[in-house]
Amino acid sequence: MSVPVPAPSCDSPPGQPWKAATAAWIGSALEYYDFFAYGSAAALIFPKVFFDTSDPATATLLSLATFGVAYAARPLGALVLGHVGDRLGRKKIMVFTLILMGLSTFLIGCLPTRAQAGSLAPALLVFCRVLQGISAAGEQACASSMSLEHAPPGRRGFFTSFTLSGTQGGQLIATLVFIPVARLPEDQLLAWGWRLPFWLSVAVAVAGYVIRRRLRETPAFARQAAGEGVVRLPIAVLLREHWADVLRVIAGALIASVSTIFTVWALAYATSDTVGMSRTSMLWAGALANLVALGAIPLWATLSDRIGRRPVFLIGAVGSPVAMAGYLWAISTGSYPLTLALGIVAFGLFYSAANGVWPAFYGEMFATRVRLSGMAIGTQIGFAAAGFAVTFAAEIAGPDGADWAAVALFTAALCVPPVVAALSARETYTVPTELLGERTGQPAGRAERVTA
Repeated sequence: MSVPVPAPSCDSPPGQPWKAATAAWIGSALEYYDFFAYGSAAALIFPKVFFDTSDPATATLLSLATFGVAYAARPLGALVLGHVGDRLGRKKIMVFTLILMGLSTFLIGCLPTRAQAGSLAPALLVFCRVLQGISAAGEQACASSMSLEHAPPGRRGFFTSFTLSGTQGGQLIATLVFIPVARLPEDQLLAWGWRLPFWLSVAVAVAGYVIRRRLRETPAFARQAAGEGVVRLPIAVLLREHWADVLRVIAGALIASVSTIFTVWALAYATSDTVGMSRTSMLWAGALANLVALGAIPLWATLSDRIGRRPVFLIGAVGSPVAMAGYLWAISTGSYPLTLALGIVAFGLFYSAANGVWPAFYGEMFATRVRLSGMAIGTQIGFAAAGFAVTFAAEIAGPDGADWAAVALFTAALCVPPVVAALSARETYTVPTELLGERTGQPAGRAERVTA
């Protein structure tokens, strides 16, 4: 029998916003350690391990394409995990995504090489990469929704930024792990050394499970379930009531192209025979840029709590492609100090503006009943395009992979939709959490009340 359930308090219990933000940071750091470990390996190692080395350029192109495969799987994962998260709650998805990512990453470290299994080896690699993509599809949207719905008034930007700080932390950890691995002699690196970062995902899964299983469900979701009820088909309500915002999020999410090109293509370009920088020095450049981003992201997010999401996001969307052009030019000169400085400016400072504010900016576009679906589906379609930006960049760079200017223009073009999305969006930083995504006269969508 369906019975009314008293609506929970609108406020999180004392300390819960910090617990949710910390769980989002640590979980995202652990999860994206796995994800970015693959990116480093795809640029530096996998072309020699899983693909035909008789044609190095083609091997590199195919390896970078496997990096994009996970992004292609993300929309499907977002559709499924967003639906489940809006019906059953945020916590269950946060635990599931972490376990799936840890398992799939560990399996990559166990795969046979092309020399051992022929064409089966890259096929298994792609399969594991798809599992990574499905996991990542629900991770950021769920962690961001959890943090936003627990955050106190006037601080949603700050608390949701922990998700992206965690992402940068995971990328930093992955880079630092790869630095000693990349210093191994070539024969040891290709034989067993590359496997070590992936095997560490066992610890990732265990630590993440312990942290996230202790979280409480958000007051906003609990209130929705106890009051109006959860939506039977979140995707139907989402597309009927929030289709314009979904399109904005898709366009805005293309800003992630800056990250994928910086992390993967620029690394491959800098360490190619054309430029000749060492693997270790470029990994350190990425590590330092991520370290700066760890400090910049919460600062940009705090600024957005004071002046709004749109202006801060626009600083990142406009500044990132300009700074990235300078970074790619610096790589082409072969000057490591210049490359390091401009890399920090591009990725650590400008990209962090958009990166730090989007969890609040996108999440505030949607009502609680469809927030996870809206964020997951919108971001993951945009991220899918961003993932394959690496492959297109490799093609645009020409046969010798040296046309950095073309890649810089390509990156700039991909930043135009995020600018348009931000300019057309509503400003929401002062709207109360319970009113986010609501419009006067808007139908509530079909819902079902929880049962006792």
